[in-house]
Amino acid sequence: MASPTSIADEALIALDTLTGRIAGLSQPSVRLGVTGLSRAGKTVFISSLVHNLIHGGRLPLFEAQKSGRISKAVLQHQPDDDVPRFQYEDHIAALVDQRIWPESTRAISQLRLVIDYQSASGWGRMFSSGSLAVDIVDYPGEWLLDLPLLGKSYETFSRESFELADLNSRSDLSLEWRAAAAAVDPNGDADEMAARGLAEKFTAYLRACKADSRALSTLPPGRFLMPGDMEGSPALTFAPLAALGPGSARPGSLWAMMQRRYESYKTHVVKPFFREHVARLDRQIVLVDALQAINAGAAAVADLERALAEILACFRPGSRNLLTGLFSRRIDRILVAATKADHLHHESHDRLQAIVRRLTQSAAARADLTGADVEVLAMAAVRATREGTVKQRGETLPVIIGIPIKGETIGGEVFDGETETAIFPGDLPVKPDVVLDPASKGLDIRFVRFRPPKLERSADGLKLSLPNIRLDRALQFLLGDRLS
Repeated sequence: MASPTSIADEALIALDTLTGRIAGLSQPSVRLGVTGLSRAGKTVFISSLVHNLIHGGRLPLFEAQKSGRISKAVLQHQPDDDVPRFQYEDHIAALVDQRIWPESTRAISQLRLVIDYQSASGWGRMFSSGSLAVDIVDYPGEWLLDLPLLGKSYETFSRESFELADLNSRSDLSLEWRAAAAAVDPNGDADEMAARGLAEKFTAYLRACKADSRALSTLPPGRFLMPGDMEGSPALTFAPLAALGPGSARPGSLWAMMQRRYESYKTHVVKPFFREHVARLDRQIVLVDALQAINAGAAAVADLERALAEILACFRPGSRNLLTGLFSRRIDRILVAATKADHLHHESHDRLQAIVRRLTQSAAARADLTGADVEVLAMAAVRATREGTVKQRGETLPVIIGIPIKGETIGGEVFDGETETAIFPGDLPVKPDVVLDPASKGLDIRFVRFRPPKLERSADGLKLSLPNIRLDRALQFLLGDRLS
């Protein structure tokens, strides 16, 4: 990817980093980025992380918690007043009280969690403040997919968009937009209604690609699907056009207008997002809903692989360096987490992990070369099921037990959202490449969405922390060294 920043941008990043480092002398901090494509579980992950740390959750592989060195974890005012606060309390109320999944991430938000701890060594206790501020930055993965646009011209963006739209998995969904694009003359006079119509049809095509039945992931520009407060602005009112042919676009043409708005989108939307947020991160977790893609078929899995490669290529990975770190932040640890592991029996967890490792192997290898640690993990930030066995035709099958969300279906059975059900989810393939093979047969997998669990209470009547799968391993990788 071409550099998304200019010399002036780099100067601003260096100044911001130095200011942050100076502030960190009195309050050490780490900026943890949380991203993933929609419905990967970003909101649930952050809510569960904070809830388990505040309430002393069971995290046996998170060493600082297990050894009793964490005295308390509390929420404090976030450092950036111009960034919306992550509404932790509302999300926990949805999970715990209403037992519904909170609304998905649609814009950037932030939360500061301060952890008071005792160092594991006497030397550390002598020189450490014993307090670490974890600034959690939540942002849509769809916005990351815009960063590669910074190195692409409008012509390249248009050509690649049409190439993607011609794929078998997309061609029927893109028919209306492609027909509308073919009906206009790119070198004809600029027309606002024509631009608006094309942008609306292009956006509708992207939304159709994102629907559960297709579950496609590579869908830039990201703000077309999650516009936030920019909805309807000229910077979002453009679309790819067919190639001009010989010569260049004339001034005042539809092509010239679309090209100008595309460049404006990069300048005023994409570049500030990178400079003000992505370039300031120290650690990163990328949440991946691989099960949704597997459910939709090989084309969706291949598209997820393409999206993950572009996402991981957008970070600034590298090892921590005391001298250069004063002026430049690098992400020294990246965790790629396959979410919703509770939708499978634990016997398939290693296979889910292997599939996601296969999907990220080339991009992860590039990050490794820069000195960053990259790990892949299958997890569930909130465990909505438990495991059991059932006997069927003399065979004992491993099942998961939970309450499917109202309206979920398996084999014609529609669930009511109240009844606990045992489901045999099937087995993921032993060989990860099978999920990428369009000709593969025999993937009999049943995935449904479950309601959040009902929290148990302790002997004194207090609700316990949210149950999870491998949240402790995620915390150990992301924060363990900073609490040593």
